[in-house]
Amino acid sequence: MFELKYKTPFEWTEAVMADFDAFLADHAAAEKKASGMAVSMLSHYPDRKKLVRAMTDLAIEELIHFKQVLKLMQARDVTLANDEKDLYIKKIRSIFRNGRDVFFLDRLLVAGVIEARGHERFDLVSQALPEGKEKDFYVAIAKSEEKHKNLFVELAYEYFDKAEVDQRLVEILDFEAEVCAQLPHRAALH
Repeated sequence: MFELKYKTPFEWTEAVMADFDAFLADHAAAEKKASGMAVSMLSHYPDRKKLVRAMTDLAIEELIHFKQVLKLMQARDVTLANDEKDLYIKKIRSIFRNGRDVFFLDRLLVAGVIEARGHERFDLVSQALPEGKEKDFYVAIAKSEEKHKNLFVELAYEYFDKAEVDQRLVEILDFEAEVCAQLPHRAALH
């Protein structure tokens, strides 16, 4: 449906593979936060029936992903860590505009772009892992994230004019590319 404007370099994948346990802990936190974001969206927009259904399903799916990552962590004897502030999320959310409708549109599109970044990076992780359960999991998780990126844009089209959505999506993609280019490569999703 759309393409990211910044391609994650191989150095990011190297950082993840060098400390895969830390990456797993960060991934678990990201899934937990994604579930919470979906619940927040359905709570803030209870009058948007299609969104409520979609976010309910998404919240459950993201929590299942959290449980699956936790299982991988436990198999490697990795302890769940305290959630850390995600600089990528903080920076990308700074593009949100004030005003009920434009804020809602921005929330949808930023969520879609974040899911697209997850799709790209989980795919890179799946390619770097050796054959086995972890690789299979990351192949599946990457496909799931791709569906999520499209879901948010489809919801935006449901509630807003397509031309407005497309224009704002380009602006957010440009901004997200700048954010990614500035962040250090570390064993974390973002």
